Amino acid sequence: MHSRWQDDDAQKFDGALAQRVYSSRLLGQDHALVLHGGGNTSVKIRERNIFGDEEDILYVKGSGWDLETIEAPGFAPLRLERVLRLATLERLSDPQMVKELRSAMTDPAAPTPSVETILHALLPYRFVDHTHADALLAITNTADGEQRVREIYGDSVVVLPYVMPGFELARLAAARFPKQ
Repeated sequence: MHSRWQDDDAQKFDGALAQRVYSSRLLGQDHALVLHGGGNTSVKIRERNIFGDEEDILYVKGSGWDLETIEAPGFAPLRLERVLRLATLERLSDPQMVKELRSAMTDPAAPTPSVETILHALLPYRFVDHTHADALLAITNTADGEQRVREIYGDSVVVLPYVMPGFELARLAAARFPKQ
C-alpha cells in the first residue's frame, strides 16, 4: 500500500477534526480500501461545552457521507462518555441505538452517526479508520481466514467472528478486545 499523506497538504488542515477530514479523504480516494463511500472514520477530541466544562467528544463519520469528499460537517459530534455507556447495555435494538446515539450528539443538525459509533468509541485510539480493504477481505473471507490473519499479523490484531454491524459487533469487541 502506498501512503498518500503529503506533509505540505496536511498542514493546510489545522486541528484534529481538520486532520481527520484530510486523512479520511486519503482513505476514500483509494478504492482498493474503500468502495463507493463505504467505511468510516473517527477522532476523539476534548472540547469545552456551553457551560465551559471540558468533555470528550467523538466525531464519527455521518451516515451518507463519502470518505473521498467528506467535509467537517460530515462528522457527527457525540459525547464520548454517553456512547461508552451504551456498550454496557445487555441489549439495544437498532432503532433504539440510533435514537440513543442521536441523543448523545452535541449538534442536532449534524448527520446521523455511523452504526459503528459505539465500536469507534470503545477502541482506545484517538483516530480510528474502518475500511473494507480488498486485500484484507481476500485473506479473511476464507475457511481458514483467522489462521491466515495470524500467520501474517501474529498477535498484533484482534480477530472477531462475523456479526452484524452495530451494537452486536460493539459488544463483542468490548468483550474480546481487552483480552487479545
